[in-house]
Amino acid sequence: MEAAINSKRRLILLAGWLSIVGNIILFLLKLWVGVITGSVALIADAWHTLADSLGSVIVVLSGWVGAKPADDEHPFGHGRADLISSVVIGVLLALIGLEFVFKGVEQLRAGAAVTYGWLAVAVTVLSIVVKEGMAQYAFWAGRRARSPVLKADGWHHRTDALSSLVVLAGILVGSWFWWIDGVLAILVAVMIFYASYEILRDSINRLIGETPDESMLMDIEAAIEGLHLGVVPHHYHLHRYGDHLELTFHVTMTPTLTLREAHQQACQIEELLRRRFAIEATVHMEPEGETKCGR
Repeated sequence: MEAAINSKRRLILLAGWLSIVGNIILFLLKLWVGVITGSVALIADAWHTLADSLGSVIVVLSGWVGAKPADDEHPFGHGRADLISSVVIGVLLALIGLEFVFKGVEQLRAGAAVTYGWLAVAVTVLSIVVKEGMAQYAFWAGRRARSPVLKADGWHHRTDALSSLVVLAGILVGSWFWWIDGVLAILVAVMIFYASYEILRDSINRLIGETPDESMLMDIEAAIEGLHLGVVPHHYHLHRYGDHLELTFHVTMTPTLTLREAHQQACQIEELLRRRFAIEATVHMEPEGETKCGR
């Protein structure tokens, strides 16, 4: 288990540092081309890329903070740092989407096409390829490390690639369709809002508490059934603290059991889940026929 946690931490930190370095290099390239061509769109896109570094800094910090062991003030560890970071990135994405809406409307009101040079095309295409590559790596690392913050950072990279795609569209067809840049900016903003919604929904649900997925429930129930205690588990609540899992649920027991016998069965179940699934469980015992306290 310790090796898996360290591997996850290394993936998060590596993805974060690659993102920071890549974003700074792209920022400098875009800013340089924007200044020498006089392109306000490229300069704005450069600053948008630099803003991505903030999300990557959050990724690095979450990887560092989340790996800290439990202490007196945080008895469940610091694993939820990545969920809090995901919420921050989700909010940043929403703000970026709002910025695109304003810029799109501003472009439509201006009613003027923007003229770019071939160097702007090359840098913009490079940015799209590099940012999508960074997004794919973040998604892969996020799946491997089961880290929502890496998934969030992957979407952050993808939104920057989409913003560069808007700029590229303006470069290629802006002289014929003056309105294309503004329309595409608003369409990209809609995609950004959707990504922000998915990230915030996933992270907030896990912060509040969630029902385990069906495959996990089937494995848990099969393991408990293998103890041959005659109990019926139900009413699950799962709380994730990074790699630390806390599961609370009810078990229906034979009402003739003594308190000591019921306690021993609950301890057997908790020890089984701890050993087999690395889950810290809390079992609420119920006599058959009574599913709610006081009824």
